[in-house]
Amino acid sequence: MARIDFHSNVADKLQYACRLTRRIWSGTANGQPVRQIVMVGEIVDLKKLDELLWTFSGPDFLPHCFIDDEAAAETPIVLTDDFASPALLQIPHADVMIHLGMRMPKDVAALVERFPRIVEVVTVNEAERLAGRERYKAYRDLGHELHNFDQSKSA
Repeated sequence: MARIDFHSNVADKLQYACRLTRRIWSGTANGQPVRQIVMVGEIVDLKKLDELLWTFSGPDFLPHCFIDDEAAAETPIVLTDDFASPALLQIPHADVMIHLGMRMPKDVAALVERFPRIVEVVTVNEAERLAGRERYKAYRDLGHELHNFDQSKSA
């Protein structure tokens, strides 16, 4: 079973995604392989996120690219707007998936089989909250380990 973390009541999902990605990626223990992250969302958000990952923190470098980039297989953080992209089969990334969108993957079973850890980022927007609840129920109904991290009191 996959571990699925819901980070709810997020005020700014793209800034939050940058901080979360930095924490996951830099949290790799010495001597261990670097965690590889796939970020899934709407293309408009991913384009903004691409820019933010370069600029949000001066001293940090978070190597990333879009999934269709020729360097995707060697880049630890990849961005895609499609859960079922054929390009996913060409990359070794399978550690963590961060979902920034509202859509439910069509094949949840395949997704959780590939990614042992999934992070769902849910904002304060009412439509996103409702979509997040539906995803939570779907994961729960499949018997996955669910955790919720309420960000309403975070700065």
